[in-house]
Amino acid sequence: MKLKQIVSCLLLFMLSSGINYAQAKDGLGLGIIIGEPTGLSLKTWLSGNKAFAAGVAWSFSSDATFHFHADYLIHRFDLIHTPELQGSMPVYYGIGARFKLKDDNKRRDNDDKLGIRFPLGLSYLPPQTPLDVFLEIVPILDIVPDTSVGFNAAIGIRYYF
Repeated sequence: MKLKQIVSCLLLFMLSSGINYAQAKDGLGLGIIIGEPTGLSLKTWLSGNKAFAAGVAWSFSSDATFHFHADYLIHRFDLIHTPELQGSMPVYYGIGARFKLKDDNKRRDNDDKLGIRFPLGLSYLPPQTPLDVFLEIVPILDIVPDTSVGFNAAIGIRYYF
């Protein structure tokens, strides 16, 4: 099976799993992520402090590629207390996977990449508003086609349905 077929199957599975959880919980967050990469972001809460987040985006780095990532996140609501701000500001961290698929028109051998993500971020959840504003940095360990280390960083916003 080619890497693109594997990614497509995983994407469909993860998105359908996220939608099922969203129907059982408080909703599905859909929004944008701007930075490296830039595109669409979704998030669904699995419990009080755990969530599943994914992104479908375009990487504008020197090797412009289609980018898909999926992360399991743990939120710490007790680390930052801001009396002047209403709402909550959790710090989050987690682990996930990232696929980068090179545009077929510019294809060379071994352009597709598979890596492990280690997201670290900060969210702001305003009170009584179905929004999530976030900032994250993500160290990445690429494991396919070779081992290398990289970083992503982005800001984003999601609206919960």
